[in-house]
Parts: sequence; C-alpha cells; structure tokens
Amino acid sequence: MERKPISMMHPKKPISDFFVPGTRAHLVGIGGVSMCPLAEVLRDKGLVIQGSDVSESAAVAHLRSLKIPVAIGHNADNLGDCDLVIRTAAVHDGNPEIAGAIARGIPVYERAQAWGAIMRHYPNALCISGTHGKTTTTSMCTHIFMAAQADPTVMIGGKLPLLGSGYRVGQGDTIILESCEYCNSFLSFFPTVAVVLNVEADHLDFFKDLRDIQHSFRSFAELVPPAGHVIVNADNDGAMEAMAGLERPVLTFGLDRPADVTAADLREEEGRPVFDILVRGEAYAHAALQVYGRHNVLNALAAASAAYVLGIPGEAVAEGLAGFTGAGRRFEHKGTFHGAEIYDDYAHHPDELHALLTTARGLGFRRLIVAFQPHTYSRTAKLFDRFAEELRLADVVVLAEIYAAREQNTLGISSADLCKEVPGSVYCSTLDKTAEAIRRLALPGDLILTVGAGDIYRAGEKLLSTKGE
Repeated sequence: MERKPISMMHPKKPISDFFVPGTRAHLVGIGGVSMCPLAEVLRDKGLVIQGSDVSESAAVAHLRSLKIPVAIGHNADNLGDCDLVIRTAAVHDGNPEIAGAIARGIPVYERAQAWGAIMRHYPNALCISGTHGKTTTTSMCTHIFMAAQADPTVMIGGKLPLLGSGYRVGQGDTIILESCEYCNSFLSFFPTVAVVLNVEADHLDFFKDLRDIQHSFRSFAELVPPAGHVIVNADNDGAMEAMAGLERPVLTFGLDRPADVTAADLREEEGRPVFDILVRGEAYAHAALQVYGRHNVLNALAAASAAYVLGIPGEAVAEGLAGFTGAGRRFEHKGTFHGAEIYDDYAHHPDELHALLTTARGLGFRRLIVAFQPHTYSRTAKLFDRFAEELRLADVVVLAEIYAAREQNTLGISSADLCKEVPGSVYCSTLDKTAEAIRRLALPGDLILTVGAGDIYRAGEKLLSTKGE
C-alpha cells in the first residue's frame, strides 16, 4: 500500500536546517503582518524567497520591490521547485498550495516555527505575550530600544508609525516579537525574556478553558533559559497563578499589588499619565506618556521592566515612552465628523473593552458613541454576558454584525442578540448601515469609537470620506 505523505505536515527535520543560502522557500500568505518581515529576514540570510497571497497590497508591492516574486491567488503551480513551504496561521490544510506541497513531499512549516528558529541566532529574544496589550507593549519596547540605538529586529501585530510598518530588520543583538498564544504559536519561540501581560479566557475556539490557557502561558515561560527573565503582571490573577512556583528569574510589575517595578507619583497632565518608574524602590526612569489610560501605565511598566533586565538605560526608556503616540488601530484618531471626534480601536475582548471605554469616558466628551463589531462567533457566544456588561458603559451603542474571521456560524448567533441586552443600542447588518447610523447620531462634542478586530474601521473611514457631502 502506498504510504501517505501526510507526515510532511509535521516534518521531523528542523526548519533551521533549511536556513542556508540558496534554499528556496515558498511563503503562503506572504503579505501578512508577520509573513512580510519573515520573507525579508530569510532573504537577508541568503534564502531564495517566493510566495503568494490572496490580493495585492502595500506589503506585496514592497516585497516585489525587493525582487521577491509574489503570485496573487493560491494555486499548487505557484510552488515551483521550492524546498519548503511556510504558511501563515490563516492558511488551512485545504489550501491548494498546502495540499500540493503534501502531495509532492515538500515539508510544510508554520510561521511561528520559522520565527522561533530565527530568534535562536539573537543573544536577546524579547517576546511579549498576553491575552491583550501585546501590540502596544511591543511597540513601546520598540520605541525604547530604538531610543537606545540598539538597532533591534522587530515584529509587531500592527502598524507602528515610527517604523512605517509592523516590522523592521535591524543589525543589533536584540529581536522583539509580539508573541501570540492562539494555536500555541508562541510555544515555537525561544525567548530569553518573556513578558506575560495578562492571562484571561480568550480564543475559546482553540483552548478548552482558562486553566488550559494558563497551562500554555506556563509552558511559554518555561522556554526561557535559567539565565533569562520572565516578567509578569502582579495585578493579574490569571498571570500570577500561571507563573506560581516558576523556576526562572521572575520580575513583577504592577500598580495595585506589591511588585518589583512600580509607578510612583502617578498623576495626569492633560489627561495623560505621568509617573516615575521604580525598580525595587530605586528610581529608574521618568515616564510622560502620550497615550491615555491606566492600562497603558501597566503596558509602560512592562516595557520598562524588559528594558531594565536587558541593560537599557533609564534615559532611553523615558525618551522612548515619550515618543510613543500609539500603534495603528489602538485608540487611533481618524478625524472629525460634524464636530464629533472619531477614533478607532482593535479591542475585541471584554477586558480590552473595559479598559478602552473607561478611559474614553474620562476624557470629557459630551457623549461616548461606540460602534462595536464582535470578532468571531465562538468568542461572542462564550463571553456574551461580559460583552453586554462592558458595552453598557457607552452612552450609545451601534452593533455591527459579527466578523466571522476564520469561523462559520454554527452557533446561530448574531449581534442582534447582543443588541437585546444593551439598552438603546442599534443593530446594523452591514458596514454601510453602521456608517449611516453613526452619521445620524453624531453631534458636536461627541467621541465616536469604532471598535473591533475586523473591518469596523471602514465604517468610520466611510463616514469621513463623505463628510463634505
């Protein structure tokens, strides 16, 4: 009987064995936020890179400018004579290029495996994990290490204005990576410094429950070598429980509970936090943030903790934090419509919503109008009551239909169900209807937030594109 080549889905040969000049790698989903920098890093190592994506984009154009060929659309013929395939997490087994690789015996690796192999070549691998806050904290770390002229290599899950993208390829001895727990991707990494911002119930289409998630974060922290560092949020029960008894050097940060790294003389100037950063009671750096909210104080403490253990001077921490004005889609100001200010945010978990809406309520606007697009059917169903509770913090709520992402609606759930639990809210079945609802509601002095990890930002952009009509 013919042996099935399905083992190519889980190759026994380490991906690092392929990281030699002349190896031809095909990247499926090459225009993605972490695939584009991966292509560039591998190219710099002498590999011959090619790839495919579903559509044209700025990332695809950039790669082509580097003489990296990119096919639009997925077809097994795109593989050519490649030696290995690397796929993004969004590409499933039924993809024709993955199926074609398996049929031909070409080994298929995950994106996280490639990044893990790359980071082994850096003396300092700073990996920022957590249920939420990863993009902002990774961005803060990037600003700090750039201010210190450390020339880091960076991979962020969002666009950072400082870089003009979500990544950079540096020549220094530090790599900084946003490290996602979904599908246990971060367990392919090799951190020397692991930051754990928080551990909450999320991605419940993959994890069984909070205990299962905590187990994964514990395994992630145990990847740190004995001479490395684990940085944990002392204020977060889920994180502290996951790290209890960890046999690694642990540095805690926090505001509400005793911690190694804390904020002193915390106050607000023009609504933004200003404070001194203390490490074990000693002054380390001064922070004058350009972003709002108590959650960003914690993010800044986490970034400062990472900088501290890696020997970055406090002056660079102060400079880096002062220059950070936010990452793309993190309370990002989009414009003004009929006297109302429109901001966009990626929040898609109840804890993120709570931090965002409590911060927004304290900014002094006349009304807080929230256009929210739930992200995935499974998350909406399993955290339904929490979403309803947090959305009630807004004065007016417009609910766009659930963004499916990778899922099918096997649960029969809709944003219309959520609408029934949020008094005075409005349900919109399309983004056009969402934009129209916001148009009718907007009045001078309002703060309008478009919120969610899908394409809800398009509703605000549509509104702003027609404001002169």
